[in-house]
Amino acid sequence: MANTQGPQGHHDPAGSTQMFRAFVDEGPQGGGRQRAASSGPRIGLIVGVIAAVVIVAAVAWLALK
Repeated sequence: MANTQGPQGHHDPAGSTQMFRAFVDEGPQGGGRQRAASSGPRIGLIVGVIAAVVIVAAVAWLALK
């Protein structure tokens, strides 16, 4: 890591700005792929919960019938 402090110990804002810009430039590329990958398990979870509710409702309806 580069030394971003001057001889008096003051913080050099240019170093932080460059690191921040590099971080921001990387962010959207990885975030788009992560959202696409995580949407699959999320849909499966929703379908599983709906199926469980339907099964419980059917069992309750048959029990009370």
